[in-house]
Amino acid sequence: MRSYPTIQKKIKIEAAFSPALPAYLTGLFLLILILLLGVRPAAAAAPQPVVGEAGIVVAVEKYACDVGHDILSRGGTAADAAVAVGFALAVTYPSAGNLGGGGFLLHRASGGATEALDFRETAPARASRDMFLNFDGTVNEGMSLWSPLAAGVPGTVAGLGTLHERHGTFSWNELLAPAIALARDGFVIDRLTSERFQLYAGRLGPDPESRRIFLKDSTFYQPGDTLRQPELAATLQRIAAEGPREFYTGETARRLADYMMRSGGLMTKEDLRSYRSIVRRPLEGQYKGYTILAMPPPSSGGVAILEILNILEEFPLSDWGWGSVRGLNILVEAMRRAFADRAAYLGDPGFVDVPVDGLIDPAYGDSLRRLIQEGLTNRPGSVSPGKPRGLALFMDSVGGSLGIIPNEGGETTHFSVVDAEGNAVAMTTTINASFGSGITVEGLGFLLNNEMDDFAVQPGVPNYYGLIQGEANAIRPLKRPLSSMTPLMVLRPVAARQQDAAGFNISGTTAPGSAAEPEMELYLLLGSPGGPRIITSVLQVLLNVVTYGMEIHEAVGAPRLHHQWMPDTLWFEPVGWATDLMEGARAKGQTVATWDEVIGSTHSIMVAPSGRLLGAPDPRRSGHARGVDRVIRREDN
Repeated sequence: MRSYPTIQKKIKIEAAFSPALPAYLTGLFLLILILLLGVRPAAAAAPQPVVGEAGIVVAVEKYACDVGHDILSRGGTAADAAVAVGFALAVTYPSAGNLGGGGFLLHRASGGATEALDFRETAPARASRDMFLNFDGTVNEGMSLWSPLAAGVPGTVAGLGTLHERHGTFSWNELLAPAIALARDGFVIDRLTSERFQLYAGRLGPDPESRRIFLKDSTFYQPGDTLRQPELAATLQRIAAEGPREFYTGETARRLADYMMRSGGLMTKEDLRSYRSIVRRPLEGQYKGYTILAMPPPSSGGVAILEILNILEEFPLSDWGWGSVRGLNILVEAMRRAFADRAAYLGDPGFVDVPVDGLIDPAYGDSLRRLIQEGLTNRPGSVSPGKPRGLALFMDSVGGSLGIIPNEGGETTHFSVVDAEGNAVAMTTTINASFGSGITVEGLGFLLNNEMDDFAVQPGVPNYYGLIQGEANAIRPLKRPLSSMTPLMVLRPVAARQQDAAGFNISGTTAPGSAAEPEMELYLLLGSPGGPRIITSVLQVLLNVVTYGMEIHEAVGAPRLHHQWMPDTLWFEPVGWATDLMEGARAKGQTVATWDEVIGSTHSIMVAPSGRLLGAPDPRRSGHARGVDRVIRREDN
């Protein structure tokens, strides 16, 4: 295990405790312990990983994690567990778990075949490029976030249905039963959930249904109270009885479309009826002998991470060590260039010619590497999108404000699952902002997303997260907005794994036509919430393991930073970074600031050399992991 710098006790903390974010105090408290104890950051910030001999699930919320553990313990596949966890999170984690949103996942079979599933929301058929602009051409702030117009056509139920159809073994009813029970009978509210409801009362309060369900008609749920959601239970019952298409063609679809018609929204019965999830081929890249499998567009995370890794490949980061000013500066410069390309070139590949192959070409990464001069940083605002091969002629450079500060939060949730046979799922779902649009459709019990803001509402104008986006991500009917969600898998050479007779065999040769290389096996499952900070959070955990040799819990717990090109600012987590390192970044020309909350929440799994599964929930949020020691199959009962 490599060592890396201890954290200085005299670090200056700017806005470390935001009174508006009490739900994150637990994670901040754990990181503050680093300062008090003076020990290595990852070791102090994260507990020891949870071990699974025959399966594991890592998720943000306890009840959902328990549901997944139960499915795995009874012989369910990773897909079975993921479906059950996804529906459970729609009940117990309403700020991000959802029926009214969308997401992405990677599924890797024990034999090696890997596929990507896109169940991202789509723009309604009546959506238009300028739908959120005023008559004078300015952006109507708030309409793309907090109105019925903000909602894209949800994809979560379709995505979970496709996953079950392709890889599930339990019945559909069995997998929805735990979520139905949690909604019908209720679950006990913990402190973090209670605080989150109160924190976002201003978002939930204006909508009568949201106020009634989540705010207890403004009397608020206290820790220890039980939250029951009978309308959501009824919706889940219909989906369980009639299958996933009920959401798109049945009573649920009718009520949702009727609400949109009454409230001035655009979503119609036909929009719902025509929605389909899409099975895509994962992106694949190489870094330091490892294979990286990532989500393709309309996710931007896979492209961005592979581009950054290509830039970093030839830099001796491990020699410089974790936390070196030199290595940090190189990493930030790589982030700046990848996010500039994200803004200019990425969008829904069904509508624009995205130069994916050019952006993830190692030769392109090498050309960007040569532009990064060690010890020097380009002047603020001077980095522009690059020129990868395969550019479409219509794509112009992206302009925009450099000074906008990204919003905090961003409510997405990620979970990772591996079963006893070595099948694996890394899934990220979202309703965009915390509690989405804040709107709950009467009688249905679930919140609607506000994903329309993930489009370039006006190219060159920052969105909710401060991201500048270009024409490639402009609004068009039925188009899928660009996303930062980044479910990711890392494979290692089989030869690198030590044999352990006590472990189970999680490796496999590559199936014909899969994206994985022969003689590679599963090593890491990664993902995170956090808007654009998803990309940089997942990247840093990967680097911490592969480049710096950290254990998975250390890699997850280590302090993080973030740069997204515009605003041209390097953000550090509020605690955990040495003062001289931050000053060193400033001396290199970076504009340095302190983010006033934690960055990301990566719920990760590592396959140890023994074959044991190590689950590492992120201490920054209330993560949980449950390992399976022994599978009791139904035929054994």
